[in-house]
Amino acid sequence: MVKLLKHENEQNIGDLKKGDRILLVDGVSVSFDGFKALNNLSFSINYGELRCIIGANGAGKSTMMDVVTGKTKPDEGHVTFGEAVDLLAMDEPSIAHIGVGRKFQKPTVFANNSVFENLELAMKDDKRFFKTLFSKLNGEQKDKIEETMKLIGLQELAKQDAGILSHGQKQWLEIGMLIMQEPKLLLVDEPVAGMTPQEVENTAEILTNLAKDNAVVVVEHDMEFIRSIAKKVTVLHEGSVLAEGSMDAIQNNEKVRKVYLGE
Repeated sequence: MVKLLKHENEQNIGDLKKGDRILLVDGVSVSFDGFKALNNLSFSINYGELRCIIGANGAGKSTMMDVVTGKTKPDEGHVTFGEAVDLLAMDEPSIAHIGVGRKFQKPTVFANNSVFENLELAMKDDKRFFKTLFSKLNGEQKDKIEETMKLIGLQELAKQDAGILSHGQKQWLEIGMLIMQEPKLLLVDEPVAGMTPQEVENTAEILTNLAKDNAVVVVEHDMEFIRSIAKKVTVLHEGSVLAEGSMDAIQNNEKVRKVYLGE
C-alpha cells in the first residue's frame, strides 16, 4: 500500500466539528504467535469526546493503541481517522504528524531542561533540536507555551528543571508536551498510576478540559478515577468489545459482571 502524502492526508481529515467521528476501528484483528490479541475489534470515537477504555490485562488495550498509532500492523480490518484518512497506510511519524498523540504510562521528559524548555522542544514545528536552541520564540509560540502551562497547572514551575518535579507533575508535563504537537486525538495510557489523591483529582480536571477541543481516549485500571471522568466507557475482553455505555450501565451489565466479577 502506498503511504499517502501528508498534505493529501490532512485534506482527508475533513473539517472536524464536535460530535463528528474522529476515529473508526473496524473489524481489526491482530495475532502474535497464534494468540489473538485483537479479535474483530470495532468501535468509534467522536471529536470532543472523553472515552475510557477498560479491560483486564491481555484484553487488547495496548495492542489497540499500537495499531492506531502505527506501531503494529493488523492482520485484517480498517482504521480510519477523520473522514477518510487510512491510518494503516501510514507509518508512526506520519500518524503523529497528522494529529494522533500517545502518552505512555512512564513519563519521559528532558530532566535537565526547565518545564518551559520541555514544552518548547516538543512544539510542532519544522525546527530541529539545534535550531530550537538558537532561535527565538515568537509571541504566538510563547503564548501557546503559557496557555499549555496553565492547562497542566505548572505555570509557577516554568523555570524549574523537569527532573525534580513530582511523579504527577512529570505526567502533566508530558501531557503538555503532547498538546504542543497539536493532536486532534490523544491516547493516554494509565495516567494516574502512582499518583497522590490530589494529583489524581488534578489529572481528571486536565483531561476533562482537554476533551473540549480534542478527542481523548483514556486507558486505565483505576475504577474510581474512571467514574470521576467517564461519560462513555468501552470494555474490552479477549480482543473485542464486551460492552459499551455509561459507567452505571457497565457496572450493571450482566456480561461484564460475569467476566470481571465472576458472577
